[in-house]
Amino acid sequence: MSISRRTARSVRILGVASATAALALGAAGNALACNISEFSAEAKCDGTKGIISVTDVDASGAKATVSVFLESNGADAKKVGEQEVQGSRQGVTITFAEDWKPNATYRVHVKAGNQVDADIKENVTAPSTACATESPSPSASETPKPSKTPSSPASSGTPSANPSESESSAAPATPGDNAPSPAAGSSNLAETGANSNTPMIAGIAGALVLVGGGAVFFGMRRRGASKSS
Repeated sequence: MSISRRTARSVRILGVASATAALALGAAGNALACNISEFSAEAKCDGTKGIISVTDVDASGAKATVSVFLESNGADAKKVGEQEVQGSRQGVTITFAEDWKPNATYRVHVKAGNQVDADIKENVTAPSTACATESPSPSASETPKPSKTPSSPASSGTPSANPSESESSAAPATPGDNAPSPAAGSSNLAETGANSNTPMIAGIAGALVLVGGGAVFFGMRRRGASKSS
């Protein structure tokens, strides 16, 4: 049975359409698959703290595990951290806290099921300048003290005398006539501690005692003589 030209032409058209649809579906599948090129990373500052940020723009939304490593001489020096991310067409960003040093190098690895298991093509290099540090606030002891305001100049009028000056300039009051005079010899006693005439008075008193004692002695002797006669 021979096939007509019309039938053969229809079959060819259907085959071309099927192949085109297969190619479109394949391209769409590849477009939706997770790819390492959809990941990017950067070292930057978040205020005064250093961070490593990783952005996933995978439109398929496949879950991926991101690991960050500090590199030293082409080898992993330490593992900074590991997080899971689920990307979107708009992009999803995750951050790793890292006090990076200027020009430090980091390797970022992505594992997304059976689709991706690779490093981001280029390692992340930190900026050449460290994050700015906060300036310390001045303490209470360092707070500048307000300067003293200069005293106002004296008025042009005659200044009043100070109490001490007025008292010192006043003439001392003279004692009245009824004021008791100082006792005799008090000045000598105050100055020397004793009267300078004390030895003479003591000698006179001793002589008077001897004279009195002799008079008593002679009187008693005379009385005894008169009684015996």
